[in-house]
Amino acid sequence: MQPLVYLTPDNLQALWLTARVAALTTLILLLLGTPLAWWLARSRSWVVKPVGALVALPLVLPPSVLGFYLLVALGPEGPLGRWMLALGLPTLPFTFAGLVVASVFYSLPFMVQPILTSMQALGERPLEAAATLRAGPMDTFFSVVLPLCRPGLVTGCIMSFAHTVGEFGVVLMVGGNIPGVTRVVSVQIFDHVEALEYADAHRLAAVMLAFSFAVLLALQMYSARQARKGRA
Repeated sequence: MQPLVYLTPDNLQALWLTARVAALTTLILLLLGTPLAWWLARSRSWVVKPVGALVALPLVLPPSVLGFYLLVALGPEGPLGRWMLALGLPTLPFTFAGLVVASVFYSLPFMVQPILTSMQALGERPLEAAATLRAGPMDTFFSVVLPLCRPGLVTGCIMSFAHTVGEFGVVLMVGGNIPGVTRVVSVQIFDHVEALEYADAHRLAAVMLAFSFAVLLALQMYSARQARKGRA
């Protein structure tokens, strides 16, 4: 009998692919979600509420529904797919890039919400102090807002990475099940169960369980440390 820690080459490949997708998705979400959260926190436009609802939609929308509409939109008959074909570019479904795009949409609220909460709690005093020093909007954003919102940024990155690692419905709809290209850990576990390979499924699931516990523990320890700093 193989030991619990043994992982097959296919399992290791799925783990590496999942880590790549999660890391790239988190980086893209950090670059896109931070200015979006700042706009949601500061804008007084009526469109803030509808945009905020759209950002939070993946929290309540079934993953298969979101995955289906992304598949249609990105496919050769969809608006984005036709646009890409017109530019001479390949369509995104069932590719690594398509997997990343789908993950960005699905994990967007997990990045935006913590950052938005930090920015809303910032208040006006730091911004007014920066204005008295004649700091421009960009200088204020990078020198004042981002450092003060670091807890929200760290939480958003951790939650986005962990959520992307655990995706199943969206990635299966948009990415399919192509070894080495779109077969992530969650799909690999499903394949093992379908093939009645429970030992392999158990080993891979145990790795994911340990990872999830470590992520939540790290997040709680970081939050506790920030709380102690706030009381100091």
